[in-house]
Amino acid sequence: MRGALLVVGTTSDAGKSVLVAGICRWLARRGVSVAPFKAQNMSNNSVVTPDGGEIGRAQAMQAAACGIEPDVRLNPILLKPGSDQCAQIVVLGQAVGTVCAASYRDRKADLLDVVMSALAALRAEHEVVICEGAGSPTEINLRSTDIVNMGLARAAGLPVLVVGDIDRGGVLAHLFGTVALLSPADQALVAGFVINKFRGDPSLLAPGLAQLQVLTGRRSYGVLPFCEALWLDAEDSLAHVADGVVGRAAPPCGSQWLRVAAVRLPRISNGTDVDALACEPGVAVRYVTEPSRLADADLVVLPGSKSTVADLSWLYRSGLAAAVVAHAGAGRPVLGICGGYQMLARRITDHVESGAGEVSGLGLLDLDVVFDQHKHLRRAAGTALGEPVTGYEIHHGRVVHRGDPPLVSGADEGSDGNHVLGTHWHGLLENDAFRRALLRRVACLAGRPGFRPASDTSFAAMRAAQLDLLGDLVSTRLDTDALLNLIEHGPPPNLPFIPPGADDH
Repeated sequence: MRGALLVVGTTSDAGKSVLVAGICRWLARRGVSVAPFKAQNMSNNSVVTPDGGEIGRAQAMQAAACGIEPDVRLNPILLKPGSDQCAQIVVLGQAVGTVCAASYRDRKADLLDVVMSALAALRAEHEVVICEGAGSPTEINLRSTDIVNMGLARAAGLPVLVVGDIDRGGVLAHLFGTVALLSPADQALVAGFVINKFRGDPSLLAPGLAQLQVLTGRRSYGVLPFCEALWLDAEDSLAHVADGVVGRAAPPCGSQWLRVAAVRLPRISNGTDVDALACEPGVAVRYVTEPSRLADADLVVLPGSKSTVADLSWLYRSGLAAAVVAHAGAGRPVLGICGGYQMLARRITDHVESGAGEVSGLGLLDLDVVFDQHKHLRRAAGTALGEPVTGYEIHHGRVVHRGDPPLVSGADEGSDGNHVLGTHWHGLLENDAFRRALLRRVACLAGRPGFRPASDTSFAAMRAAQLDLLGDLVSTRLDTDALLNLIEHGPPPNLPFIPPGADDH
């Protein structure tokens, strides 16, 4: 078979990323050569590809669902917000500057050529490409320069599925309104709908879907259930967090739990680093935003940040900086990752990201950090806590003085030799043997002799199991024959126009 499909959503976080991953997994298990594609992603959750480029983490997760390596063409444009007004723009894996909303709009015509070239290359190499939209396709104020939703569908002739999150409420109105606000030419590509996160008796929803088909002339391709087991590698680094809790912790192997407090920075980047800790039995991981939540934590984690100095300032204003320093002062473990590692330094000099110049860090590690214009991107391997490890780096800050011994052999990582640890490496916690060694150290320092790390937890296996679950949901809950027909042959002809429509120019 050969073909392509675009999955758009009624809202952000409607389920586009997981539906694309599920379709990719289902097709790959059928022996189809398939690749994911997202023309433009806005996310601070990213990974480094084998050739040293940077793409959104969701597309790396979808690539894993396909059984292929991450590739910069899977996400040719990545926007990494550093503030409410501006974002760093990454094109084909490399940072090329900073844009605001108006300046980015002016660049989109040129970027469409980049997008179409990347998509064409993927379609030439694979039988099927499953594309993901961004936000909503009915942002009519942005339609004239759209390159990721209906603008992409029109340019590439892609059939379109609209997914809606019923857990938000009003999903039938969202689906109808999404179609009705599109121009006639855009509507002609929208073949139907998928409902996401349904709870309860599907027979109660059936009359609504039947009426929606009467009103729009477009069918439902299926209903996906709400599934608590799905939480790894969320597109939004905090999308899976409810009441601060990360994951679904299994009971401890020993007699005691370990409690991890991960600081939820305003501009958190790659917050999914702590997912691996939440996969461990007996490890309870929570995101925190105020100092009292650190009082009973055994380990405090400072995650990555797209705006290290700005988030460090927030730490001081919120009182969390003093709480982290007090936690470390009591001999209790602290781990900083990337931007969080830089915050542990004595001094940070930043004329690049924030323009703040020299600022004081938390002073918990004997480090000085200077921000370079050039972003450091690489995959890496080394040794940490006596175990072989791999990871990847994405940062502007560079360690120019290190008085503390390294955490990772051969890298700019820091440790006071006891309880304050820092690393520029994302993905370090995904190394099973290292993670167990870290948890044993944390338990010892925190006075939790009853905690015992599991000997058989495999983060890679748990991630693969979630991808298989997504594939299972697609194969059992969607009309896969109709889906295959849509991918191969495009939308049905003569789909009706639903008024009022909107101008796409």
